[in-house]
Amino acid sequence: MIITLLGTGTSQGVPVVGCRCRVCKSMDPYDKRLRAAALVRSKHTNIVIDAGPDFRQQMLRANVQKLDGVLITHNHKDHTAGIDDVRAFNWIQKKPMDIYGDRRVLDSIKQDYSYAFEKEKYPGVPDIRLHTINAQLFNIEEIKIIPIKAMHHQMPVLGFRMGDFSYLTDANFIEKAELNKMKGSRLVVLNALRREKHISHFSLDEAVDILQFLRPEKGLITHISHQMGLRSEINGLLPAGISLAYDGVTIKL
Repeated sequence: MIITLLGTGTSQGVPVVGCRCRVCKSMDPYDKRLRAAALVRSKHTNIVIDAGPDFRQQMLRANVQKLDGVLITHNHKDHTAGIDDVRAFNWIQKKPMDIYGDRRVLDSIKQDYSYAFEKEKYPGVPDIRLHTINAQLFNIEEIKIIPIKAMHHQMPVLGFRMGDFSYLTDANFIEKAELNKMKGSRLVVLNALRREKHISHFSLDEAVDILQFLRPEKGLITHISHQMGLRSEINGLLPAGISLAYDGVTIKL
């Protein structure tokens, strides 16, 4: 299995229009981030986690020619605003795009992209096939997926475990039983918005504490805002095996 982080930033990410902070002015490419998303590839299957506003750019940048499914963590626009662009894969693959999420997510997609679900569809609109998921294990082709429930302040969100890879973004609370689903993962990708505490996202220290509890071979921080600071400086503060992720980082498991 090959994991590529297509984006590691947020809508409060880098660069921010009008911001003059050190991160937004940084010339380090590792400080330039698209919205958080991940690509999971096996021998026969490609899966994307989240399709935010940068989805089209991310697909082009990663040269994704085939896509078997899209997992949606939650229904905030920085994770769903690119769904319309699955139409390119409809045209290439000659079939609907399978999108997976909980009931809240799918209801939101139906509302936001109502034109894709009309009986008399306008030619060329995205062809979407929705799948409701909950806490039960499910498959996309040969890849087994374990949903992981967490909270984004008062909003339920889903993370996912696939083999030795676990991914959770936009969360600030996870129950012990759900956290234990991630134990034994060789790679864990977890959100941390900034160093200071936040109402709906893990802080850097909170994310590090979770990663040290899980003890993966590699822990990567994603969904990073410009308030975090320069990647080169923050990485110097982190324990061995944990680092800020960057767009395009690829790990083979």
